[in-house]
Amino acid sequence: MKRILLGTLLALPFAISSFPSQASAAQIIAKPNVHKVAVVRKPVVRYQRKLIPAHWETVRRGNNWVRIRVPARYVNVRV
Repeated sequence: MKRILLGTLLALPFAISSFPSQASAAQIIAKPNVHKVAVVRKPVVRYQRKLIPAHWETVRRGNNWVRIRVPARYVNVRV
């Protein structure tokens, strides 16, 4: 007997909440795209390979652009 009484007491709030109310009879209008999320894209950094045929060398009288004895190399440069 106690089990039946306890089961009805536990089920009673669910049974009462399932009855239709005046608020549930009202028309519900849903607007899905009210607030659109702004997508901010990061700028794409592009690199281009550039051939450097020589380099600056520090000498007694200042800096000197030296092409001799230096192998050419490629450097990534932002475009």
